[in-house]
Amino acid sequence: MRHIISILLENESGALSRVAGLFSARGYNIETLTVAPTEDASLSRMTIVTSGSDDVIEQITKQLNKLIDVVKVVDLSEAPHVERELMLVKLRAAGKDREEMKRMSDIFRGRIIDVTETTYVVELTGNSAKLDSFIEALDKSLILETVRTGVSGIGRGDRILKI
Repeated sequence: MRHIISILLENESGALSRVAGLFSARGYNIETLTVAPTEDASLSRMTIVTSGSDDVIEQITKQLNKLIDVVKVVDLSEAPHVERELMLVKLRAAGKDREEMKRMSDIFRGRIIDVTETTYVVELTGNSAKLDSFIEALDKSLILETVRTGVSGIGRGDRILKI
């Protein structure tokens, strides 16, 4: 099962390396990883998407809590949450393909953020399934380049990750 693990950790050099090292040392896969400072400059928030059974996720959570830099760990997948991912896609958009690429980006509520004579760069945000669907709906020969941020997530309602 897919899990979104949100980690509050000290904003210090090597913290990311220690978390990634924990995953690789135990043979766990990180599907996506995002990290950035929080409103408190001394803390960063890391969001990791990984897959595994409940036992594996429990083990990962326990191991993460043992790391010195880690302040708090929450599995967002355990309760209602909001998740989003950003994707930039450079598409071949020349001739008859130009109007089709514009139509496809409108259908998926994407924004064309860069236009040249032969290409469009489309920005999409949403859950991973929406972004995957956009890619699948396109003719593969028209996709020149794809960049994705990975998932960011936050708990709904009063559920917060804060010290």
